[in-house]
Amino acid sequence: MHHESLPEAVPGDNVGFNVKNVSVKELRRGYVASDSKNDPAKGTQDFTAQVIVLNHPGQIGNGYSPVLDCHTAHVACKFKEITEKMDRRSGKVLETAPKFVKSGDACMVILEPSKPMTVESFQEYPPLGRFAVRDMRQTVAVGVIKSVTKKDASAKGAAKKK
Repeated sequence: MHHESLPEAVPGDNVGFNVKNVSVKELRRGYVASDSKNDPAKGTQDFTAQVIVLNHPGQIGNGYSPVLDCHTAHVACKFKEITEKMDRRSGKVLETAPKFVKSGDACMVILEPSKPMTVESFQEYPPLGRFAVRDMRQTVAVGVIKSVTKKDASAKGAAKKK
């Protein structure tokens, strides 16, 4: 399938494509190609995610800024607000607005990327809605995105989507 023309690609196929009038220097890791007329990809202001802390030596509180690996993007994101601590199995809310979470806890968090980044809710686009939280050269948590607040198109920096 390498360097062959295909009339159609199916899920699981790795495809490449040429983009006219765009220099290689203008493209970066994490950029997302999408249909400009039907739900175009936009930069993210912040997003709400369900996070499960797997392996963190201490406590994670509001303001924690690890690197998030989502699709091919690697962007530092701030834990803006931990809204609730939940039971991992049932999803039942155990505590609202906890001060911190630790290894083994599941929680809902509002995350804010430090640089432009494109993510989507897991419900709509599963590959863009899953992420790993990395810190200290290891995966400390994993999560799925529940909802996204998109950046306004007129906002500065929204033209360059990551």
